[in-house]
Amino acid sequence: MRPIVLAAALSIALPAAALAGPASNAVKFFYAPVKFEADAKYRDRFTDPVTKLFELNDKAQQEKPDEVSCIDFDPGLDAQDFDQKTVTKTLKLAETVDGDTAEVTATFSLFPEGDDSKREMVWSLKKVDGKWKVADIASKTNNWTLSALECMPAPSAE
Repeated sequence: MRPIVLAAALSIALPAAALAGPASNAVKFFYAPVKFEADAKYRDRFTDPVTKLFELNDKAQQEKPDEVSCIDFDPGLDAQDFDQKTVTKTLKLAETVDGDTAEVTATFSLFPEGDDSKREMVWSLKKVDGKWKVADIASKTNNWTLSALECMPAPSAE
């Protein structure tokens, strides 16, 4: 009887475990260790509309390298400062997949203490050529969406 119960439990648990992988893994990449999403070397992990924002950010940085561009914080953390050990220890990912789209919610703390260090980030993903790519990032903690940030390049001198 025990093997039957174990087999039944595994048949229920394994499909859920398999489903919880690929989209969440695409997000976990940016937390373990923390990576700056707007870095050009990670562009292949994103899709529109965020890639357009990154291009505008790059242009603003090129035109005025001594000034802060529109992305002056880490979008995946909703912060500039953090403790890597705390982020790694507290990170929890939950995903919902609907065909070729997914939503991954990341909850974590930036520092070991303080209620203001808790974050809840929602990553919107699209499957492109069989790979999960980030289409947007939203902060439930501070109520903003990356694609809604305005990033206008500096006006050209005329």
